[in-house]
Amino acid sequence: MSVTLSSSGTRGVTIPGFAKPLMAVGMGISHLAFGLLGDRMKIQGRPLLELTTVGARTGKRRRVILAWFDDPANPGARIIVGSNGGATRHPGWCHNLAHNPDKAWIEVGGEEIKVRPDSLHDGERAAHWARIVALAPGYGGYTEKTDREIPVIRLTPVDG
Repeated sequence: MSVTLSSSGTRGVTIPGFAKPLMAVGMGISHLAFGLLGDRMKIQGRPLLELTTVGARTGKRRRVILAWFDDPANPGARIIVGSNGGATRHPGWCHNLAHNPDKAWIEVGGEEIKVRPDSLHDGERAAHWARIVALAPGYGGYTEKTDREIPVIRLTPVDG
């Protein structure tokens, strides 16, 4: 398996151009806070991880802070969601994982772990999505904002 993405949506949240620099500052603050607080930070009551990918176009390392969900059938694996707030487009980190699946790491509990990303599909995706929405109901609203399929991705630790 690997990361596969559906087409962009035809409707959804659009981020205005003027907000992008503010978001970059906010992301910088999030990384600083994550470095200081680590496991004590949460979004929608969920623990956070820092995902590092390599840019699909730039080849540069990119970092993002994301909420994660455990995967009961795969101990050690973590499930992440490419909601992008219900935007018409997938988040950049999803494209990075699709283009460079062998260049992905997470930081959890101060430990950097190399991971293999895999998109979940069909019944497995549906089961995880139902569990995600039950644990963090805010995710449910994103499917009402956009018509794209929101990626649900498993990150499985790998050696090396």
